[in-house]
Amino acid sequence: MLVRTDPFRELDRLAQQVFSSGRPAAMQMDAYRAGDDLVVHFDLPGIDPETVDLDIERHVLNVRAERRSPAPEGAEMIASERPTGVYSRQLFLGDTLDTERIEASYEAGVLTLRIPLAEKAKPRKIQISGGSERRQIGK
Repeated sequence: MLVRTDPFRELDRLAQQVFSSGRPAAMQMDAYRAGDDLVVHFDLPGIDPETVDLDIERHVLNVRAERRSPAPEGAEMIASERPTGVYSRQLFLGDTLDTERIEASYEAGVLTLRIPLAEKAKPRKIQISGGSERRQIGK
C-alpha cells in the first residue's frame, strides 16, 4: 500500500488541479530545419494517439491531445500525480511551407511533424539572358 508522507504535496496537487482545470495545457516542443523540411517534435508522454487531433486553417496548425485518467470508471484513486486533461498548441506557419504535404508520426510519446518547404521558397538559380556581348558589372 502507498503511504503519503508529505501533507503539503497533496495540497499543492489539489491547488494545481483547481487552477488548471478547464484550460488546455501547453505542450513542450522543439523545432528545427533539416534540409528542405521543418521538423517539429511535441512531447506527449502517456497520450493515446487516438486522442491527438491535428488540423490546419489559413496557415495556422492546431495540435490538440488529451490524457485521460488511467483508472477505470468507479475505481478508487490512491495516488494521482500525473496531470490529465486537454493539451493544445497553435503554430503559425508562413507562406514558405507546403501545408498540403505535412507528415505526422507518433512514437515513444513524441509527436513528430515534417513540414516541407514550398517549392516557391526553395533557393534557385536565375538565368541571365542578354546580348552577345559580355558585360562586366561593378567596374
